[in-house]
Amino acid sequence: MKTPTISAELRDALKRLRLGRILDTLPERIVMAEKAEMPLQDFLLLVLSDEIARRQSTAAQRRADEAGLDPDMVMERWDKTAKVHYDRRVLAELMTLRFIEGRRNVIILGPVGVGKTFLAHALGHLACNSGFQVRVHRADELLRVLRQSRMDNSRDALMTALTTIDLLIIDDFALEPMSRDESRDVYQLFVERNARFSTIITSNRDTAEWLAMFDDTLLAQSAVDRFKNNAFDLVIDGESYRPRLKPTIDNTPPPAAPVVKSQHPGRRRRSRVAR
Repeated sequence: MKTPTISAELRDALKRLRLGRILDTLPERIVMAEKAEMPLQDFLLLVLSDEIARRQSTAAQRRADEAGLDPDMVMERWDKTAKVHYDRRVLAELMTLRFIEGRRNVIILGPVGVGKTFLAHALGHLACNSGFQVRVHRADELLRVLRQSRMDNSRDALMTALTTIDLLIIDDFALEPMSRDESRDVYQLFVERNARFSTIITSNRDTAEWLAMFDDTLLAQSAVDRFKNNAFDLVIDGESYRPRLKPTIDNTPPPAAPVVKSQHPGRRRRSRVAR
């Protein structure tokens, strides 16, 4: 069947209504509707459903970009052949995102290289796809940003943003001891977000070891106790995946062939003479 031509008037009308992207798939949808002898209402529903899905996808991508999520760390790319062990029931539950609706936290624990960061980002992508606002920070970077905010008087605004986002992801928490101000910042984040919004934390250390990373023992006990008792635990154990990514002669792509610029026809190439 010949692909239909969309009139200039219809193109202009769709663009005025900010529905110009419908034009990308409209011809093939018209062909499909004619073949199936689709009722007009069903055809309109099909075309508008395409636009809704397109807008949702665009919005989800925008939320993921604003969150700082790694675009490659999505659940579809999780390597199920990796030699790691974890409770698949817990991961399946987390993928439903009911923990966000229930304002619960998530603690992802395990040694280096087993995929803690990957799964945290993947859950972040799922949250963005479902319309939640997400923000991701590596722990040392987050503390640095908070420290800087004290100097430029932006701390209140930053803390408000951090304590009201639907899902905050803090990666590599408790790698090293925190200063007094850093301990207070983490305490405020934990306490003000607890039971109001969800937080995912990845760490190489068990929660019992987090206490020693705080400058103040009482702050540590209060913050960690609140957080861990409102959190799902996903413990990953096994071999680091990173050695599988190490470049070798066999898996390194060959270098690109050098580009040779051709000489202009009829023009002689001059040799350089040292002066």
